[in-house]
This record gives sequence, structure tokens and C-alpha cells, in this order.
Amino acid sequence: PRSVPSVSSQVGSYRDISGESLSLFRLLEPQIEILVLGTGDRVERLHPAVLKQMRACGIAVEVQDTPNACATFNFLTSEKRVAAAGLIPP
Repeated sequence: PRSVPSVSSQVGSYRDISGESLSLFRLLEPQIEILVLGTGDRVERLHPAVLKQMRACGIAVEVQDTPNACATFNFLTSEKRVAAAGLIPP
């Protein structure tokens, strides 16, 4: 059996985004192709190790401000892409 990660609802800022906070996205079935992250009012840089960890699992990560991340997610799903979004309110 696979262990289930603990999921924290305490992601209030892009600074809180970590490999652990994104672990649930790695467990989704079918596996997502792309994870769209909205970091609030502005595009923020994530730690390179977080991005590398997701790429190693075969998941591309797109980081945008939240309004644009919503639009990107909607576009991807309209194109039948297997996507997920993690959104921090602006």
C-alpha cells in the first residue's frame, strides 16, 4: 500500500509551497500532465528543487499570477489536457 501524504491547508503564500505541499498532486490518477500554480497577485519564483521534484515525477509546472493561472487551467482543460491547479487567492 502507498502511504498517503499529510496535506496541509496552510499554503497562504508562495513561500509555503514545497514538495510536501504538492505531494497530493503526484498521487492523482490519471496522472496529471501539468500543474498550474497561481501565486496570488504576482508571479513568484518557486524553489528550484520543488520544480525539479515535480518534473522528475513527469509533471510540468506552470507558475503564474492567480488570475492568469485560472485562465490557463481553463484553457488546458478545454483542450482535454490532464491538468490540476493550486491557487492562492490574489
